[in-house]
Amino acid sequence: MKKAVIKQIGLVLLVAFSLFLRLYKISSLPPSLNWDEVSHGFNAFSVLETGKDEWGQSFPLIFRAYGDYKLPLYIYLTSLSIKFFGLNIFSVRLVSALAGTGLVLVSYLIALKITKSKSLSFFAAFLTAVSPWSLFVSRAGLEANLAAFLFALGVYFLINFLDKSDYKKLSYTAFFWGLSVYAYNSARVLVPLFVLFCLLLFIKTKVSFRHIKLGLIVLSIFSLPVFGQIFNKTGQARFNLVAINDEGAVAKIIEQRQNSKLGPFVTRLIYNRPVNFLHTAFKNYISNLSPRYLFLRGGSHYQFSMPDHELLYLVISPFLLFGLGRCLFSKEAKVKLLFFWFLAAFIPSAITKDAPHVLRSILILPAPMIISAYGVGGITERIKGRSLFKGQLLLWVLIFAVLVSFVHWWQDYFNIYPKAYSWAWQYGYKEAVLFMKENYQNYDKIFVTKRHGEPHEFVLFYFGWNPQDYQNDPLKKWDYHAGWYWVDGFDKFVFLNDWEVSVKAACPKAEKCLLVTSPGNHSNGWSKQSEVKFLDGKTAFEILEK
Repeated sequence: MKKAVIKQIGLVLLVAFSLFLRLYKISSLPPSLNWDEVSHGFNAFSVLETGKDEWGQSFPLIFRAYGDYKLPLYIYLTSLSIKFFGLNIFSVRLVSALAGTGLVLVSYLIALKITKSKSLSFFAAFLTAVSPWSLFVSRAGLEANLAAFLFALGVYFLINFLDKSDYKKLSYTAFFWGLSVYAYNSARVLVPLFVLFCLLLFIKTKVSFRHIKLGLIVLSIFSLPVFGQIFNKTGQARFNLVAINDEGAVAKIIEQRQNSKLGPFVTRLIYNRPVNFLHTAFKNYISNLSPRYLFLRGGSHYQFSMPDHELLYLVISPFLLFGLGRCLFSKEAKVKLLFFWFLAAFIPSAITKDAPHVLRSILILPAPMIISAYGVGGITERIKGRSLFKGQLLLWVLIFAVLVSFVHWWQDYFNIYPKAYSWAWQYGYKEAVLFMKENYQNYDKIFVTKRHGEPHEFVLFYFGWNPQDYQNDPLKKWDYHAGWYWVDGFDKFVFLNDWEVSVKAACPKAEKCLLVTSPGNHSNGWSKQSEVKFLDGKTAFEILEK
């Protein structure tokens, strides 16, 4: 069998292995759907059944949801998976799993363009397949992972354009980047930066305007609705939730001014919103490059990475650094693009609070893996004349070392993470809602605490509630305040803040009521029927009746 055929079979097996890693027990790990995932799922189901979102808006380009205004592409694609597989956990997470698998193939294709080596390209794809950063987010219903795949696919076609000046390839880049801005907000920051970088690159390399005209037209068509959203509350809502200069930051600036011993002019020059933004953004950017964050401890957001575990394997860190050095001094336009990709991808995380943030910088994938392979290639080139195996032994040693690291991560992910962090995934709602569903006909009112998030969405999802009935329910109660849409009830359900439960969960004598609440949080007269525990054994909900 020819070597080329063997390598093709190897790539197919690697992609299949990647898909297996992302689908294996995906309905039970992460341990439950969180509120964003059930929101994606029910809105997708609602669009599928009625052509409207849960609020009755027909085929929206941005979904109101809880008031965080979710971008639409993941939801529409999820409606297709629900069409084939039903309204369940698997359907909600399938799009992300497929996007993560696609990213493995894209990393191979880009690496092949950069390194011109199938072995190094396979290594880049292998790193992407088993990388904690990619693998973790691929197993949850996260729209950011879809955006990462689309953005990387756009980069691949851009590199093809730089190689051959084929204007059709640039239009493909514009198409996939245009889709990415409807998948995740980080793309709305990164795509304009890349367009500006590309225009400067095209001017320097004297690319003809006629070659890029079609691409600009395609991207402009995608961009027009986005511009409209940016200047109204729907587009600004999400950024306002994560902005650096929030109310707390403004209060701090005022305090700094009041305590300043400098003159009024200097005080205002130093302590103001633009300076605070630039200072914080710079610190945030540096934090994203921290070796402790990337190679040792990872992020602090439990739903996006495993705490105290790496995002990128430590064993590849020297090769990533060497690869970045090679990129910096390369004169090839496509390699410069790869270097810019690595640096620019941290900007969406830097300009928001809670940095470093695994998800907001996810559009960096799979650049670190490709750059690491590029670094390995540079080293093997230098040693192959003095090596018995022409430098190939290094590659196989690295693959083995990465596999060892992966096995350790995978074991902790399955054996430790779900038990320790099931609470972070709002575990227990499914079990509580299924109890409500089974006993629905036995009660006149059902009271549910809001302690663990938005319970109405979990009820809608796990009941498989008729979307049209919910949209038109005359008993639905909601209000808008603090930048959020709060649903307080529909049908026979009443949703209460945890501190209100013991007072407002009042059951009339002529009625029979069910109460789903946090442990011990109820007035006298309720009799306990069941309880739901987190995977660590602590009680999540008590279920009582009166």
